[in-house]
Amino acid sequence: MKAKRSDNFDKFANKKKGSAVKEEYRQEKKQAKKDARAIGEAARQRKKDIERGIAVEPLGNNKKAGFEKKGGYDKKEFVTGPPKYSIPLRAKSAPSKGPTKGAPKGTFKSADVQPKYGELQKSAGSRSAGPRATASKRTPESMDRADAKRTASIGKVTANEDMPYEQMPLNKYIAHAGTCGRREAAELVKSGHITVNGDTVLEPGYKVQYKDVVRLKGKVLQLQVTPVYILLNKPKDYICTANDPEGRKTVLDIIKNATTQRMFPVGRLDRNTTGVLILTNDGDLAQKLTHPSYEIKKIYEVTLDKPVTKADMESIAAGVELEDGFIAADAISYLSNTSKNVIGIEIHSGRNRIVRRIFEHLGYDVRHLDRVMFANLTKKNVDRGKWRFLAEKEVRTLKFLNKSFTRKASK
Repeated sequence: MKAKRSDNFDKFANKKKGSAVKEEYRQEKKQAKKDARAIGEAARQRKKDIERGIAVEPLGNNKKAGFEKKGGYDKKEFVTGPPKYSIPLRAKSAPSKGPTKGAPKGTFKSADVQPKYGELQKSAGSRSAGPRATASKRTPESMDRADAKRTASIGKVTANEDMPYEQMPLNKYIAHAGTCGRREAAELVKSGHITVNGDTVLEPGYKVQYKDVVRLKGKVLQLQVTPVYILLNKPKDYICTANDPEGRKTVLDIIKNATTQRMFPVGRLDRNTTGVLILTNDGDLAQKLTHPSYEIKKIYEVTLDKPVTKADMESIAAGVELEDGFIAADAISYLSNTSKNVIGIEIHSGRNRIVRRIFEHLGYDVRHLDRVMFANLTKKNVDRGKWRFLAEKEVRTLKFLNKSFTRKASK
């Protein structure tokens, strides 16, 4: 009798209380929203691929990828062509148990129809899905394989078929070809270095068709199909340019084995300046990170020939007048209580040699200049002269960084 009472007590003690049931339902609902966001992100990425001129597989008869309800709420099946993510469904032999008890009508049990994030399998060339997805381990070989596959699919387009995009501004085309950012591309067009089908075009907004042949100084430009993002801890004696007529070492020499894509540095660091540098073939992102309206933060560690006085520190914070205009640091401080000649300075201006010129204006000689942060990226775990690919999360952060700044400016 005692054992029976103990069993009944255990049943009562282990029974889920009302709060636990509510919490379980809340978590299931939260997971369902995350899954829906992941599918939406896949659809948005597909749309972006089409706008950028990347060949994507057709969706079949339907114009939009989606789900179709069959037999009420206990089945979900794809009704279109290959989606961005393949979601394994439960075996058809396993009957659905219907809506969760106590849940609103139309609510699914996550075990029946909602996939888990571990089951979201990323298709070739797609981005990671959902907040639980880990950063993809990119390698030069994997990116080259993806590039070759997409290039091959583009090559299958016949003369009677159109690419996913119909027209593209000339400067945007040049940027997507991996030559430079869009602003620099506009200058190339205006200077007469670009020809379209053999004719020189001087208007950056000229609409380029898929079949047009675009040349830069006689060299044919091709659209890049695989965006690549690299963070480099730049060493001394390397210059930030694609090639140097004097034969000096460039930052591209360091990453030459990283990818076959044509890369270019975002912004510039002097030959003797070290630290964080981003290299990419994404012209849109490069333009954003260098455009003044986004006020992208940069932090430098400056070593000077003599201690900096407190009065000069206050002058730099308040702003000084240089030959090309007024400039003020966003923040400045000593990095050591004992040594006053090592300074940390935060600034968002992208003017040429701006940090060196600030201190030279006040009579200091910069012995060493190291950029320790650029656009929230640091050189942590990246030794001098080494590089790494940016994680997907880092790339997304860069693309939305300080977006509110431009919104405020437009108002």
